[in-house]
Formats: sequence, C-alpha cells, structure tokens
Amino acid sequence: MKKLWGGRFTKSAEEWVDEFGASISFDQELVLEDIDGSIAHVAMLSETGILTLEEAEKIKAGLLILKEKAEKEELEFSVKLEDIHLNLESQLTELIGPVGGKLHTGRSRNDQVATDMHLYLRKQVQSIISLLEELQGALLEKAEANIETIMPGYTHLQRAQPISFAHHLMAYFWMFERDKARYKENLSRVNVSPLGAGALAGTTFPIDRYKTAELLEFGSIYENSMDAVSDRDFILEFLSTSSILMMHLSRFSEEIILWSSQEFKFIELDDSFSTGSSIMPQKKNPDMAELIRGKTGRVYGNLMGLLTVLKGLPLAYNKDMQEDKEGMFDTVKTVVGSLKIFAGMVQTMKVQTDTMEQATKNDFSNATELADYLSDKGMPFREAHEVVGKLVLHCVQKQCFLADLPLEELQAASTLFEGDIYEVLNPRTAVQRRNSAGGTGFLQVEQAIQKAKKCLEPLVKA
Repeated sequence: MKKLWGGRFTKSAEEWVDEFGASISFDQELVLEDIDGSIAHVAMLSETGILTLEEAEKIKAGLLILKEKAEKEELEFSVKLEDIHLNLESQLTELIGPVGGKLHTGRSRNDQVATDMHLYLRKQVQSIISLLEELQGALLEKAEANIETIMPGYTHLQRAQPISFAHHLMAYFWMFERDKARYKENLSRVNVSPLGAGALAGTTFPIDRYKTAELLEFGSIYENSMDAVSDRDFILEFLSTSSILMMHLSRFSEEIILWSSQEFKFIELDDSFSTGSSIMPQKKNPDMAELIRGKTGRVYGNLMGLLTVLKGLPLAYNKDMQEDKEGMFDTVKTVVGSLKIFAGMVQTMKVQTDTMEQATKNDFSNATELADYLSDKGMPFREAHEVVGKLVLHCVQKQCFLADLPLEELQAASTLFEGDIYEVLNPRTAVQRRNSAGGTGFLQVEQAIQKAKKCLEPLVKA
C-alpha cells in the first residue's frame, strides 16, 4: 500500500516497524472528531475560494458517507496508513476520486490531530461534569435522609468526636464540587482551536481560522501556530484534575470498605455492587469500591507518563507526542466508569443507623464535651483538657466510660460539674450543639444541604 507521504522515500519500512510507529490501533477512537474537523475545514476552504463549491460539496458528501459508516462501526483501518487521518483520507479518495486529496489543503496532520483531541476532550469533560453532578445528587439524597444519624468521627482512624453521618457525606459533596470547578476551568482551555496552524508555521493559503473555530464551536483560536501544534497542557490539566478526582473517590472507597466490614457494620452495600468468594460462601466483598481504589493508580500513571513524555521536547511537533492519546483515553474510561459505579453504590447502600449511634456510646469521643463544659464554666481550656484527660485514664482503669461515672467522682475531679453534665455527654446532644458555621450540628448540616442543592440547580433546570 502506497503511503501518502512516500514521495521522498526510496524504500519502505518492514511491517513490524510500521506496526511500531502506527497509532491507528488507538487513535481510531477519534474517527468522528476527525471527520467533523474535516467537514468544517472543507466548508472554510470553499468559503475562502481555495476550493470550488463543487469540489467542497463532493468532499463533504464523501465525508458524510464515512461518518455514517463510522457511526455504524463499518469502517476498516490499516496499520500501513499509520493513523486515523491517513486512513480516512485514503478511504475518502477511494470513494470520491482524486479530489479527496484536496481536503488536506491548508492543514497538516499536526494541527489536525490536535483539533481532534480538543474536540474529543471537550465532549468527554462535559460528560464527566454531568456524571459528577449525578454523584453529588446521590450524596445529597443520602445525606438528607441521614441528617440526624449519629456516627463516630475519626482522626488518625481513632474515634474523635460524634458527628452527623450526613455531615460526613457532605464533606465529599464539596470535594466533588471543587473537582467540578477544576473540570470547568480545564474546559476553557480545551475549547480552543488549533486548526489551520499547519505543521508549525501556518500556511500560505488564505484560510480563515476563525471560521473553522466558529463551525466547530470553539471559543477562541491559538494565537501562535507553534504553540497550537505542540500544546498538550490541556490534556495534562485533564489528567491532573482526574487524578485529584480519583484520589477523592479512592478515599471515599476506603471508608466504604471499612464501614461495610464486620468490624464496623455501619453500612451494607447492595448485592449489585459486591461479589462473593469462590471458596468462602459467607463472603460479601466490596469489590467495586476496591477496584476504584486500585484504578486510581493507573490515572496517576497516565499523568506521570505524559509529563515525562513532554518534559524535554523542543518545539514544535515530535513523534513522542503520539504517546499523548492512550493515557487520555484510558483516563476517560476509568473516570466515567468510576463515577457511574460510585453513584450507584451511594444510592443503594443501606445505612445501619442503630449500629452507628451505638458506636458513639461505647467510646470516649464525648471527652471534648467535658472539656468544653468546664471551659464554659470559666476554667481555662488547657486546665480543663488535663482534668478530662485524667478522668479518661480513670475510666480506662475502671473499664467504664465517662457517662458511667457517678456525679461524685466527676465532682472530685472538679466542683464545676453539675447534674446537667450527663445530658452534655449524650452523643446526640454533642452533635446538635456544634452549630458553628460548617459544623456538624443538625441545623448547620441542613443549611449546608440547601446550599449544596443550589450548586446542582442548572442540572435540574436543564
């Protein structure tokens, strides 16, 4: 098969060399974007008089036939033709004759592939933003149903203070809200057109880059042709934002794995998001959460891989940049799948409210309430901290909890203690009283949920 760039060469590479250098095995993912970019390009070529109307219409008709075949997955691709661009151009020429070769007028594969990736990533980032909002919606629904569900809050994975389960869930809502903001910011740099930059220096043809940008609904064009074909910052930014998102999902996965264990029994995952054991009949494993936790590593790897590819490249295009696609495609697939799975896990998980609340009564997570109580009565907090610390030690030695101590023993530690201390020690009271802005108090959590709903209002209106 004759290569479209073969005029300069006197011999062909061996088949295994062609296979090593080809990208068609993965960049065929860009087939629809490549065709859409070509349709816009040929429309501009006609409008500027570079091609006749008849030529442009013939090329467009051929491209639409290829697009229909692509949508039906009927196109076949050859390694000999290296990439998606040459494969499509070859098939177009076979379909409509030599005029198909005029499609490439005023552009290079360098700006063509960059355009494809901008188009592809724009669509995918928009989809990921929608999936994030679906997950946020699932969190809001679960949080609203559990405002007064009490659970232990942890630091260092040690019980610290009782909190509302809704408050814990809403922490992830706001993490995902920041992720969403990062994707939207990324989108502003994805939505820039490199088409018409040529190989690196522009073109002598009187093309109209603003017209193709308009036809492809880009917000602006690259101002420098060398930057246009060599920039992969928008992909790096996508991979970085996706890495942060996956880190958040991984942290949440870890908690779901812990909560669903026999040691915690705080939640039960739905059977559709769990698996069994081939040897132990009793097992119900949180495999989907574990997979998301594990897949986080591959997204990190994709980011580090592309950073390493780009770190020493001179301007403008280099073949190294062919390595920008597989990690991007893989990250999109991983993020989209993880978000869909997570939304389902949250929606269907059963919250064991009684187990959660009971856990807050069999520990010392209400110790801070004692210290605050003494501080409210005028004792310096550091002194109150020491008094309560000694009471905790006393309880440990007696094998009881703070609420089990009789009033006489509490008053032996400080005369400031009165009979109302037992209500203060109640975990539900401890949660309810924490009404500082952003706190776990029921009123604060309810207000936070109402604020969060406003973040999703555009989705509701749509």
